[in-house]
Amino acid sequence: MIRQLKRRRTTPPSRSRPTPPLEASIVAPRTPERGRLYRRCGCRRPDGRQFGAACPNSRVERAGLYADEELTLAAYLTDWLRTKEETLKPTTCVRYRDYVRADLIPSFGRIALQNLRPRHITAWQEAEFARARGRTTIYRIGATLSSSPGAAVRARLIADNPCRHAMTPGPTAQERTCWNPTQAAAFLRHNHTHCGDQSADLFELLLGTGMRRGEALGLHWTDVHRSEKTLLMRWNLAAVNNDRLYLGHPKTKAGRNWVSLFPRVAAALERRATLARAGQPPATTLEGLVFCQPDGCPLRPQGVLTELRRRSEEIGLPRIRVHDLRHTAATIMISSRSALAVVSKTLRHSTLSTTVNLYGHLLPHAARDAITTIDKAPTRADRQHQQTAPASENRAA
Repeated sequence: MIRQLKRRRTTPPSRSRPTPPLEASIVAPRTPERGRLYRRCGCRRPDGRQFGAACPNSRVERAGLYADEELTLAAYLTDWLRTKEETLKPTTCVRYRDYVRADLIPSFGRIALQNLRPRHITAWQEAEFARARGRTTIYRIGATLSSSPGAAVRARLIADNPCRHAMTPGPTAQERTCWNPTQAAAFLRHNHTHCGDQSADLFELLLGTGMRRGEALGLHWTDVHRSEKTLLMRWNLAAVNNDRLYLGHPKTKAGRNWVSLFPRVAAALERRATLARAGQPPATTLEGLVFCQPDGCPLRPQGVLTELRRRSEEIGLPRIRVHDLRHTAATIMISSRSALAVVSKTLRHSTLSTTVNLYGHLLPHAARDAITTIDKAPTRADRQHQQTAPASENRAA
């Protein structure tokens, strides 16, 4: 018995492996050591050779990817855009749709998703620059294209996003134009002296709180607490293609927050409340939008920009956008040496780093304070050493 066991151990194992059944070969698991896995179906060509990866009835899995060699970018972008419509805001969705239909599908639609390479994207960018299209427009179209292969990577349709290595950097952000406190005060004074209308109170709110234009236009009376001098930001009004109005939520989660009102802004809202209650019983609860047309419909965002530019030109102020009123409010707060955390909370930024990146160049006093602190620390240590040194020498003597 012992000799038989030893003889079995010394016998080399057979190198022939049993052929797995067809079902086992179809669902054979992929191992990390194998970079390319064919799911065999057993189909053969007319000459008797197996089809392999070219079999029309089998599915090929390359490096763990669900390959579809017949899926073109036109078909994929259409499906991707349909899924994005459920999550994107209407304004963003319209821009994506315009870029996909007018630029991406005509340029890349016939290319298979698996065959998209960085050289295709580089050639497209060079052609667009040759047509004298704006760098910002090309960057936005490219960002839309880069987002779609990113979703394909997450869905394991392709291994890598080819746009990541081919897109040109985005354009440099232009320096923001803001009014100084004197100019902002002159603008508000001109509004109340020569206009005294709804837009004057709207501009008072924008400059006094740093709210975005859509947030101010979407403000409801039910969110205004005049006795506590606070309001709750819950809505944002936007125009889709400068045509259809859309009432949604603020830009970020941090945007849905409480905003404190100082006396000038509170007085402007009191004037709006008095006019809204005209012809109604005193105990009537105000409802609807704070800033609206006589019939209660929302104001158009483009109309606010038109009024801002017309009134600023009347007194010779620099030409700015409505959103620059928000930057002006931030500049005034920072120039008054308000704590950066307070400024970030007032503007309802999602993180403090956002405030630093946007307005860090407006903090020269912070750099001076830091240098002063560094200078005072060793000076204070030297003074303390001089005071303690004589006492220690006397004890030693």
